[in-house]
Amino acid sequence: MRATPLTVAALAAALLLTACDDGGGEADSKDSTAGSACADKVAVQFGPGNAAPAAGDTGNVPVTITNRSGAECTLDGLPAVELDAGNTVTDVATDKAAAAGKTTLVKEASTSFTLTYVRGKKGGSTSLAVETVKIRLPGSAETHSFKWSYGDVALKSDGQTPDASVSGFQQSGD
Repeated sequence: MRATPLTVAALAAALLLTACDDGGGEADSKDSTAGSACADKVAVQFGPGNAAPAAGDTGNVPVTITNRSGAECTLDGLPAVELDAGNTVTDVATDKAAAAGKTTLVKEASTSFTLTYVRGKKGGSTSLAVETVKIRLPGSAETHSFKWSYGDVALKSDGQTPDASVSGFQQSGD
């Protein structure tokens, strides 16, 4: 009766693999097609992230870019991110450790970057009530907009700059 444990293990592995795909049903996860310097068809997925639970805590939101063009392509540079609070739009600074470079993606390969932020006090004078995050890939004028559902973002001591940063591209997968 060694077939039963093997069957159970195979079934568990299959369930784990299917659990990795969120199916695009999350409100703060979205795939969109990009016309960028990399390729005509790039899927951009925002989140889901680990939200900062309270004011002063740090949260991280991954952004995944997948090459859907059917051919190899290259992203040259760093992503640009803006936080839109309706009447205020601010740029998110690139992390000091991020290095601009070329990221080559073979067919169906992915890369990602992380938006790190400090949660602000809701409605506070030192917080930005973000509604939308806007992402632009290097070499592209097209902006990908996603609903922000991670609470207010703290502002730095100047009262205008969001306490947030964007990492460089990091290769995903094999």
